Amino acid sequence: MYLGLDLGTSGVKAMLIDDDQKIVGSANGALDVSRPHSGWSEQEPAHWVRATEEAVAGLKAKHSKEFAAVKGIGLSGQMHGATLIDASDKVLRPCILWNDTRSHVEAAALDADPRFRALTGNIVFPGFTAPKLAWVRKHEPEIFAKVAKVLLPKDYLRLWLTGEYISEMSDSAGTSWLDTGKRGWSSELLAATGLSREQMPALVEGTDQAGRLRSDLAAQWGISGSVVVAGGAGDNAASACGMGTVSDGAAFVSLGTSGVLFAANGSYLPKPESAVHAFCHALPNTWHQMGVILSATDALNWHSGVTGKSAADLTGELGETLKAPTGITFLPYLSGERTPHNDAVIRGAFIGLGHESSRAVLTQAVLEGVAFAIRDNLEALRSAGTGIARVTAIGGGSRSHYWLASIATALGVPVDLPADGDFGAAFGAARLGLIAATGAAPIAVCTPPMTAGTIEPVAALKDAYEDAYKRYRALYPAIKSLAR
Repeated sequence: MYLGLDLGTSGVKAMLIDDDQKIVGSANGALDVSRPHSGWSEQEPAHWVRATEEAVAGLKAKHSKEFAAVKGIGLSGQMHGATLIDASDKVLRPCILWNDTRSHVEAAALDADPRFRALTGNIVFPGFTAPKLAWVRKHEPEIFAKVAKVLLPKDYLRLWLTGEYISEMSDSAGTSWLDTGKRGWSSELLAATGLSREQMPALVEGTDQAGRLRSDLAAQWGISGSVVVAGGAGDNAASACGMGTVSDGAAFVSLGTSGVLFAANGSYLPKPESAVHAFCHALPNTWHQMGVILSATDALNWHSGVTGKSAADLTGELGETLKAPTGITFLPYLSGERTPHNDAVIRGAFIGLGHESSRAVLTQAVLEGVAFAIRDNLEALRSAGTGIARVTAIGGGSRSHYWLASIATALGVPVDLPADGDFGAAFGAARLGLIAATGAAPIAVCTPPMTAGTIEPVAALKDAYEDAYKRYRALYPAIKSLAR
């Protein structure tokens, strides 16, 4: 048996698979996000441990015999979080999360240093780890002085599981400290933020062995024998391993809290000015590009909170047949935007409201706004040299066929639906645990699922969607100055 642990923003998911990659069971532990100030987003690392213990306990309760046979563990996690620990492994402050934008001034200053884009292949986004440390250095110098290690969220879980300070390439590529082409820490970039290699974890590939489960935890969990912990992956690369998106040109769209358009690459193809992320993949000698929007299902959940209707009820009001855009445009920049704008200050808007604007019309605009934001990502990836002929949909938002039809029509490419099953980050992490424990060939393990169906672009709405996208594109520069 092989265990995948996915540390997300809203919870930890534990998944158990067997040698044939059949899912035996899964369980979750819940997490909350603290937002003490506008633009801030934090979590206590101790809560990650508690949520992991909850998820493991839930899995064990239903599958104790199978759980006892675990031989490998893979880790996946939300990226970019700054987990700061001192020389005795004490957490110095709450972790600053991926969607925290407080360090936008520091990010702009680092990005102005040409070495960062040249070595990392990426813009220094406010959500990345390096500017967070620059912020701590400036605003909390007494904490910065005590930092012995900087760990990404899943790698703090690894420290708890194994006692080792280890990270891997896909997650570390989102720190702004990794030489992404050479797949190693850059002493030059670390020094630019007042840090050294000694304060970083060791680096391995996602398929490598990266520690072993502590004997006391193994005994507590009822596991006998040695358990390998794999390098693992950042959440999107782990999802790609779960989806089999590991070969050049394969792509998926993820509708989770954030939205991601992800394409695997056989070579390193940076184009930082496009705001496309060029990161290492979890498999050796493989990279990937992705465009990221900060609010995907988060936008629908916000609309749900305002209207007092569940997300399912809201999308249900639209029916199954895709409608032409109404002229109302929604900009989903509720907490700023990454690709293609790299703008932490911009905020969302409805444009074109009238007395006749019903709740259903606003819901339609929210779904279209996210679809057009993903179209922005597609255009950015194309400008960076990646062509996408079709995508596979994953994430909670992919349960809405209406939303997927909107995305297919906005992108102009078919959207495939995977066969029944869970092929997300926890499954990808479990696959990495299997590879690390058995030495199996990564490409043989990380195969794509069967396709249950395909949603084609609605040809009759192509022109209407193109016109609506042009309106959407024109609005960002129009409101940009108002958000300052």
